[in-house]
Amino acid sequence: MDEREFRRSGQHASVIGLGTWQLGADWGDVDAKDAEAVLEAAAESGVTFFDTADVYGDGRSEETIATFLSTRPDLHVLIATKMGRRVEQIPENYVLDNFRAWNDRSRRNLGVDRVDLVQLHCPPTRVYSSDEVFDALDTLVAEERIAAYGVSVETCAQALTAIARPHVASVQIILNPFRMKPLREVLPAAREAGVGIIARVPLASGLLAGKYMKNTVFAADDHRTFNRHGEAFDQGETFSGVDYASGVEAAAEFAALAPEGYTPAQTALRWIVQQPGVTTVIPGARSPEQARANAAAAKLPPLPEETLAAIDELYERRIKDQVENRW
Repeated sequence: MDEREFRRSGQHASVIGLGTWQLGADWGDVDAKDAEAVLEAAAESGVTFFDTADVYGDGRSEETIATFLSTRPDLHVLIATKMGRRVEQIPENYVLDNFRAWNDRSRRNLGVDRVDLVQLHCPPTRVYSSDEVFDALDTLVAEERIAAYGVSVETCAQALTAIARPHVASVQIILNPFRMKPLREVLPAAREAGVGIIARVPLASGLLAGKYMKNTVFAADDHRTFNRHGEAFDQGETFSGVDYASGVEAAAEFAALAPEGYTPAQTALRWIVQQPGVTTVIPGARSPEQARANAAAAKLPPLPEETLAAIDELYERRIKDQVENRW
């Protein structure tokens, strides 16, 4: 699979990576054997970038990755984790002593001395403007606890603030055919600055796979049940902030735009890969089949212009007014 560079850090990632939130929590139950099978399928398909977080299953996702990689010393996978969401979300918690403690825990979970990439996990907005926070992250690099750092953001404004920081290697942001706002300012600014873009929630929590109905029921411990209106964390993380009922209708239209030989999910992933400035996109997977199908999108031909135009028209007509004023 093709790889792209995080220019500021010199690291590389497959254009389609693997998001491992599903392997930790909040998507219904996934047992250890199934999680390992997903990681194996992704790696065999050429995926060289795994994204996780210390809060996914309270460390379960990190530990699952460590267990898998311990049996595959031949694999060269860039591991990105996140920190900050296991404490009260106030700027005062984003200090060096906490960073060291959080990093110590992630290094133990991952079984490494140095983490490849650590991202602040959607912290309070004021954190992005704090010199002390980024000085502390520089200290983690100097202490060889981490090789590089980035941020995960909720809004385009947060992304632009982070991109202006000289040592931020990556910005992780929601980007998909139902969340196009980052295309206008964030991706161009990142390209100019040499900051990598990690596109998350690429299938709008599964909506863009085109398989859900208005009466689809999700498990009680699935965020698509308990966070549909932002009850537990930012609403934009669930269905990209799109109203579920109207999202199902729009997703059916999107599915009809998939070219022959592409699934709707692969169409969404291919759309993201084609956006200038994207370094990697991180779909999750709950089965080996999903992991392989996601990775296969990297080898599909680029979407034709008429498909791109139709996707733009659908977004403008059905989705834009729901999401652009918030994120």
